[in-house]
Amino acid sequence: MAFAASMLVSANAQEGKPAKVPAYRGLIERVQPNGDTLRTFLRGDERMHWMMTEDGWQIKETSRGWLKYAKINRKGQVVASCRKAHNAEKRSKCEIKWLNKHGVKKNL
Repeated sequence: MAFAASMLVSANAQEGKPAKVPAYRGLIERVQPNGDTLRTFLRGDERMHWMMTEDGWQIKETSRGWLKYAKINRKGQVVASCRKAHNAEKRSKCEIKWLNKHGVKKNL
């Protein structure tokens, strides 16, 4: 009986701790509010995590559900830019130029 009680206490004590589980490693196809699709990856763990395009550009989801390219603000924080994210084959030359100057690239 004492063993069962100690197991119950131990199980309850660990409930409050986040599980040490890595982010899902597979490709995820997300749908933008306008119906466009974007292939993304999740990376990180319970302490630090981020989302990125299939080719490694970091993206952020806005409160309205848009996936936008990430940029570094003046305080050094990674934030969503005003540019909507696209799959590599749908990017314009202007978008590629912006990414190369302002985008945050992550290792796959």
